Amino acid sequence: MRNVHGTRHNRYLNHHSHWASAGGLFPGKRGFPYPNKVSPIAELVSQFLHHLEFIERSSPLTRRAYATDLRQAFALPENTEAAGEPCAAKRFKPSAAFEDELLQKCREASASWRNLSPASRNRKIACLKSFLGWLHEKQYIERDLASLLVAPKVPRRLPHFISVDEALALIDSLMKKTDSPETTADQLKYERQLALVLLLYGGGLRVSEACQLRWKQIDLESGVLRVIGKGEKERQVALPQFCTRALKRLRKQTGEFVWGETPLSTRAAYEMVRSAGIQAGLLKPLHPHALRHSYATHLLASGANLRTLQELLGHRNLQATERYTHLTIDQLARTLESFHPLSASRLANAARKK
Repeated sequence: MRNVHGTRHNRYLNHHSHWASAGGLFPGKRGFPYPNKVSPIAELVSQFLHHLEFIERSSPLTRRAYATDLRQAFALPENTEAAGEPCAAKRFKPSAAFEDELLQKCREASASWRNLSPASRNRKIACLKSFLGWLHEKQYIERDLASLLVAPKVPRRLPHFISVDEALALIDSLMKKTDSPETTADQLKYERQLALVLLLYGGGLRVSEACQLRWKQIDLESGVLRVIGKGEKERQVALPQFCTRALKRLRKQTGEFVWGETPLSTRAAYEMVRSAGIQAGLLKPLHPHALRHSYATHLLASGANLRTLQELLGHRNLQATERYTHLTIDQLARTLESFHPLSASRLANAARKK
């Protein structure tokens, strides 16, 4: 016997699916639409996501994370996404009642994230503050609600990096594998592994930038890369000749990307770097970000200034680059010992002169 009631119910939902997609659902009764109008918060979130994509030019990963956080905070449906044309949001008028409700929802969301790590909770609250700041800038709300949200203090962790000796041992290990492969497939595998490590450590690329790298972005003669970083921001990176020689060995492979016909997946990149670290006998597990951190740390320790390093790494602000200054304390200690009047060597010289 056919379920007539169920069939009618499905037709009803299909007919009113535009309400569900806009977020106008009764709490706890998924699938039943509001009889009046679209949820204004859902409209505003959609416009904010559109702003991130086409105005801020945020990366797909950033937009996806923001969309997830905002859906969680305001209990929006999964299909809430960037909207091209403002509808209800365009006619929206700010009110104290709406602002109070919005702030309350944000505080409830923040409380619901209390069991997360401080870094994760801080990132989610930063998303809410960004959304509230945009609402205030666009005059959808009159009060600056973003300043009323408090984010937890996150302990500042120093980036993990390897020493110069470890970096040279890593590259030497990969070179030996590349020069004496057992099969042709092994040779290609080790050449790709070496190229990836050199792009991360020799060029300071982010793992996503290295995975998406195309041959048209590389000038092998000059050793200059055009890197498309966060927010579609382009920067130029100069590679050492040793790195360009490794890339030339891969150039015989066909494909638009350095890795072949398709980009390299970040998961595969992590595994390639981890495996290279094990083969080189490194004591700690190695990951792509550690190689980028090592690139920055070793350049700074060798005398590069922060502004130059900021440009090479593609950081928007200098604060992101300044954390590497904490990693060169050993060099500062050696400098102090060499040049300070109270250093052991200076005092010894003074004593001999007497």
